[in-house]
Amino acid sequence: MKIENIENIHDDLGENHVGTSSQTPMKADAFKLSDKEKIESIQDDVRSIMETLGLDLTDDSLNGTPKRVAKMFVNEIFGGLNPDKKPSASTFDNKYKYGEMLVEKNITVYSTCEHHLLPIVGKAHIAYISNGTVVGLSKMNRIVDYFAKRPQVQERLTIQVVKELQQVLNTEDVACVIDAKHLCVNSRGIRDIESSTVTSEFGGQFKNKETKREFLDYIKLDTKF
Repeated sequence: MKIENIENIHDDLGENHVGTSSQTPMKADAFKLSDKEKIESIQDDVRSIMETLGLDLTDDSLNGTPKRVAKMFVNEIFGGLNPDKKPSASTFDNKYKYGEMLVEKNITVYSTCEHHLLPIVGKAHIAYISNGTVVGLSKMNRIVDYFAKRPQVQERLTIQVVKELQQVLNTEDVACVIDAKHLCVNSRGIRDIESSTVTSEFGGQFKNKETKREFLDYIKLDTKF
């Protein structure tokens, strides 16, 4: 692809395409407004955007769209911004002394690209080696879902999942690989519908070549890291 104007490319991506922190950037007063107040404010903003685009909001099909979008933002696709919605992850003693890695693969990822607010859709694969405790299998799915439900970059999402499980399980031996399609690539810009993005984070024993290879063999991913 010939890049005719590098400044336009830079403007499109912004200063921090990958992201500068493993923490989601949040304002200090992010929770000053209640969810109800946020929905009311966003509703007005969405209405303004639609009217600016020239849409007739008196039409029956469009009349309720601003409120639907506002409720979706606050209660659903960006619900993971609210720490009150963080899933509890109870752990249990590893009484059966299982000492091999445990792998939960093909966890569905639905997230939103923070650069264009378009969907990220894919699969997450998680593994850990018990340090004396185990966590319920569904809790790993819920942790992925919680961190995915916010404006994201895939790199940060991968790191957040690993850090959370390391804290929950009290071990560094956690790994995560995410393979996802970004609609900001698939549906706009280059419009490449075939490409996907793979990110990984390996902690503790998973940094060892043999352990990492075992995990990747389990999830049948041949990508070299």
